[in-house]
Amino acid sequence: MSDQIKVLVVDDEDRIRRLLKMYLERENFRIDEASDGDEALQMALNNDYEVILLDLMMPGKDGIEVCRELREYKSTPVVMLTAKGEEANRVQGFEVGADDYIVKPFSPREVVLRVKAVLRRAKRNDTSVVASVPGDIINFPHLSIDNEAHRVIVDGIEVNLTPKEYDLLYYLAKSPDKVFDRESLLKEVWRYEFFGDLRTIDTHVKRLREKLLDISEDAAKMIVTVWGLGYKFEIPEE
Repeated sequence: MSDQIKVLVVDDEDRIRRLLKMYLERENFRIDEASDGDEALQMALNNDYEVILLDLMMPGKDGIEVCRELREYKSTPVVMLTAKGEEANRVQGFEVGADDYIVKPFSPREVVLRVKAVLRRAKRNDTSVVASVPGDIINFPHLSIDNEAHRVIVDGIEVNLTPKEYDLLYYLAKSPDKVFDRESLLKEVWRYEFFGDLRTIDTHVKRLREKLLDISEDAAKMIVTVWGLGYKFEIPEE
């Protein structure tokens, strides 16, 4: 059916792919499979998937490298599957653009719920947290956000942000000098459907600053850490 949601399941274990495919197909999802990182990257680039379930440890390119290369071209939501539950692995996944992670062994029903949550967040990008209105443009020194076009311009150069990086920047920029704690940002930007921990806010802020810093140090400094509290967007004095 043309209206079926397309999901790419990537894992080098055939048993896991079959299990996930069975549960996801029960929800009327259309499933493609890949057994290694190289195959997964080619399929992800050549097809339009609504969600990619991506194993971390695989032959060839691992999940981190696949996600990193994919993010150069597409913002397809990625849920990382990993047998490693250590914080470093989770943070590494978020740093390259993963939207969520699931630690093995997992319940297939939980995976289905995670996929549905990621899909809901993706659909709301244009209608909820960053809802556009005609002429919805925010201008600051060194930085401009055109919310109607979902574009961020820094010193005349467009910045390539993932959907969630954009959401976070826009949410902070709408309320200059207001301090938001991590819990509030998860609630308002991730809508409480994010299953990770609060430190994903820190990793998203880090990546956002790095992308702004590549063009303008002044723009990067607008995202301010308020130690012990959270983050705020600060307009520089002229």
